[in-house]
Amino acid sequence: MSHKESRSSEVSTEPEPEPIEAVPLRHPGRWVAAAIVLVLLGLFVYGAATNEAFRWDIYGQYLFDRRITEAAWVTIQLTVLSMTIAVVLGVVLAIMRMSPNPVLRAAAWVYLWVFRGTPVYVQLVFWGLFTSIYQTLDLGIPFVYQFAHIELHGLHEAFLFAVIGLGLNEAAYMAEIVRAGVSSVSEGQTEASRALGMSWAQTMRRTVLPQAMRVIIPPTGNELIGLLKTTSLVSAVPYTLELYGRARDISGANFQPIPLLLVAATWYLAITSVLMIGQHYLERYYSKGVSRKLTSRQLQALADAEGRPLVIEPDTPGGERE
Repeated sequence: MSHKESRSSEVSTEPEPEPIEAVPLRHPGRWVAAAIVLVLLGLFVYGAATNEAFRWDIYGQYLFDRRITEAAWVTIQLTVLSMTIAVVLGVVLAIMRMSPNPVLRAAAWVYLWVFRGTPVYVQLVFWGLFTSIYQTLDLGIPFVYQFAHIELHGLHEAFLFAVIGLGLNEAAYMAEIVRAGVSSVSEGQTEASRALGMSWAQTMRRTVLPQAMRVIIPPTGNELIGLLKTTSLVSAVPYTLELYGRARDISGANFQPIPLLLVAATWYLAITSVLMIGQHYLERYYSKGVSRKLTSRQLQALADAEGRPLVIEPDTPGGERE
């Protein structure tokens, strides 16, 4: 008789323990709290539905109005373009912050100090006055050769300045997020990659960034949602073709600010919900390998190695047990 057979016979002769009759604890406080919340929610919905000041008929009339939908698309464009600038510049600033060169570190610190220390509305007002401050823009080698001469006076590209203003402001926050994500990866990971012969770029791409993304994605998603709502401040440039600006212009014409504010809020909520769903799937993708819970295939492999059957108990917290 082999060792595994004798071991299985010894296990089978042992008496099985009697099943435990588990009685779940009762939590009446939870049901009372849930009932109170539902009652308050019902009262709020009923009050909002019967309040004539909300003018739900006007709300339904303008919810899918062509001007509102076009403004929502402009808001998405502002958000995406500004976030693209913020991510690219934020990575550069993060690298400068971690550089051993003191000049690069100081320059990055000054950038973060200025753009994080001043209100975004003030920065957008500055970008609205940019053409008044700088009349011309000369590109080239100073005192040697001039490649291009651009007349900025009279240039009225409010959308462009809104994107630049939002992107430069957001880059200061993205730089700290990227720096925190890269710093969260232990130095041993980098040293092991370099020991395997990887270059710095390969180490960052294959070792550091995949692990840093677990830390970078959640705050980046929050910053993207915050940037979407910050686009309502671009009227300081001035630019009023985004969602809030367009809703405010319509309400100024029909003297119905409340339903138009509700329309804008509904569209902001809808776009934010889509972004939150995308953030959830990105977090789940980059969190692969973090959990120590074994899959059914891994548990089956362990059971086969020990010569024991695999028993799945779906009512357990992990869902799988041997």
